Amino acid sequence: MEQPCPAGESEELTDSEESVYSGLEDSGSDSTSAGEEEEEDPEEGPGGSSPPRTHAQGAPRKSKILEDDSSLKENAGLLAQNEYEEDSSDEEDIRNTVGNIPMEWYQDFPHIGYNLEGKRIYKPIRNKDELDMFLEKMENPDYWRTVQDKMTGADIKLTDEQVDLVHRLQKGQFGDVHFNPYEPAVDFFTHEVMIHPVTNRPADKRSFIPSLIEKEKVSKLVHAIKMGWIKPRKPKDDTPTYYDLWAHEDPNSILGRHKMHVPAPKMKLPGHEESYNPPPEYLLSEEEKLAWEQQEPAERKLNFVPQQYQCLRAVPAYSRFIHERFERCLDLYLCPRQRKMRVNVDPEDLIPKLPKPRDLQPFPTTQALVYRGHTSLVRCLSISPSGQWLVSGSDDCTVRFWEVCTARCMKTLPVGGVVKSVAWNPNPTICLVAICVEQSVLLVNPCLGDKLLYGATDQLLESYVAPEEERVQPVQWVMATMEEHSKGVRLVIQHSKAVKQVTWHGKGDYFASVVSDNSNMQVLIHQTSKRWSQNPFRKSKGLVQCVLFHPIRPYFFVATQRYVRVYNLLKQELTKKLMTNCKWVSSMAIHPGGDNIICGSYDSKLAWFDLDLSTRPYQLLRHHKKALRSVAFHKHYPLFASGSDDGTVIVCHGMVYNDLLQNPLLVPVKVLKGHVLTLDLGVLDVLFHPTQPWVFSSGADGTVRLYT
Repeated sequence: MEQPCPAGESEELTDSEESVYSGLEDSGSDSTSAGEEEEEDPEEGPGGSSPPRTHAQGAPRKSKILEDDSSLKENAGLLAQNEYEEDSSDEEDIRNTVGNIPMEWYQDFPHIGYNLEGKRIYKPIRNKDELDMFLEKMENPDYWRTVQDKMTGADIKLTDEQVDLVHRLQKGQFGDVHFNPYEPAVDFFTHEVMIHPVTNRPADKRSFIPSLIEKEKVSKLVHAIKMGWIKPRKPKDDTPTYYDLWAHEDPNSILGRHKMHVPAPKMKLPGHEESYNPPPEYLLSEEEKLAWEQQEPAERKLNFVPQQYQCLRAVPAYSRFIHERFERCLDLYLCPRQRKMRVNVDPEDLIPKLPKPRDLQPFPTTQALVYRGHTSLVRCLSISPSGQWLVSGSDDCTVRFWEVCTARCMKTLPVGGVVKSVAWNPNPTICLVAICVEQSVLLVNPCLGDKLLYGATDQLLESYVAPEEERVQPVQWVMATMEEHSKGVRLVIQHSKAVKQVTWHGKGDYFASVVSDNSNMQVLIHQTSKRWSQNPFRKSKGLVQCVLFHPIRPYFFVATQRYVRVYNLLKQELTKKLMTNCKWVSSMAIHPGGDNIICGSYDSKLAWFDLDLSTRPYQLLRHHKKALRSVAFHKHYPLFASGSDDGTVIVCHGMVYNDLLQNPLLVPVKVLKGHVLTLDLGVLDVLFHPTQPWVFSSGADGTVRLYT
């Protein structure tokens, strides 16, 4: 029974009891109230033997202190403040009521659960790093027995009894110290038959009356069997399954499922020479025996000497028997069992399906015009950007300018040497042709076509102002004499060695020349407007055959005998090195898109490179019988052509798709003939018209031919 308490005191107590109990008085484990304990306490006096009881909540203890302490009674205000300062047991016994759930669910939350009042239990702030943990391990003697409670997140120090329990469980012993697992067994029953039963209970009535529940179950099962819902188990087939282990000859046998099984090679059956009594023609004579002994073992037809015995009993044991068995075992063991699958392929299916040439028109098919006038082989061709004028250079020491449509020679320029290369400036606003003659490059204004155009070109060249300081250059820029000027020559760039090729940049201000030399001075780049030349390479990478400017980007292609190097002119570095797979590159052309180039070679190969794909050729075409002298791309149509010493020009359809996943389509469409072989030379140069699907070719027979 609870004791009544004064009114003031009850108010103070209700405050503290609420805070201390924190709602635990309702839990089933602590059912005794404070009043009951106070009734029991007087019985346990100072002489009482029972030890002081420590409760988990500590609430009754606190209420007793409040009753006894008179000073706290007087000062109610102080009590309200100091009550929580000494209150430690409340924190120790936080009852987490989340139930039987994984505590990982709370790992991302600041709290770990809820107490009995439904308020959150916050995790202790654990921000110890490894150093703090180490210091605690060194300084705290009870570190080894401190564990973290997953339900509350608090650190708990294990008591000695708990540590002993853990040790016992780790050793596989029982948790209870006083439990004896090896108690003596008590025999409840004996093997002797006794006269009295263990129990003398009379038998139930149900033990001898048929069960109604069982009857119902059985009737259900019988009904299910009749309806076919329950099928009786099939009897097991006990007959053993044998199969022929060596039946690999028959593909339909059970071993046929081993698809990669290769039967062992059969040994050659013994012939007459292996008989113990062979016919006399199989026996070796003395000379044959000597010859047999002198032969290498691998070269002998027989690996034994046939011998004759009178009867089978006289035949001795075969001396090489074990050796031959061992070799046979080695052969079987080390035999590379690889099955060669014979595929029956129709040869027609192996040829790639290419479109028909008539679907790929337009392309040049017939010879339309022959430009006659040169007396020796015509080495080089070039065409004006408008497509109206053609220039050709020959070994007869002249350069001729032709009108394309009429094959009329408009102008003949004697240059006093063999012309190796000509190049018309690709800029349509400039009328200028670069011509390679021996050791110099001539810049010629042909004065053809629009008067304003070639007049503006002369004004542009005359407007040059020489710099105050003379710069050191690898070449000399010389103004043409009056006599040369009247022929059309405007500037002469004098090189140290013979020049073999000249090519313009797409903008028309820069051009590059290739010199027959082994040093680093092989390739030079010249700027017309500033009359300035430079040597782009510090060291030689081999004999340069030809060079090209990229049509769009600042790249420079240099073809040596076996490789094509791609340089970035802005970064001044090598970006790619293409392997041509040819013995000697003769010529090179770049697709107007700039991502594909073709190389012709003297070993009659044409290599197509896709620069985005690989540094090796995408395709090698071997259509010509003899050396390729020249290759060319058309500016607008998907066409490319190659001229060879066999006197033919082969025109191919070369479609480059914008889709990067689709490979270029290369189809040879036409073989153009017409040139006569002279001095074992055929076609020396090919060139496409800038706008029409026409192709020009120059040959060793001294003619230029137009195919349309």
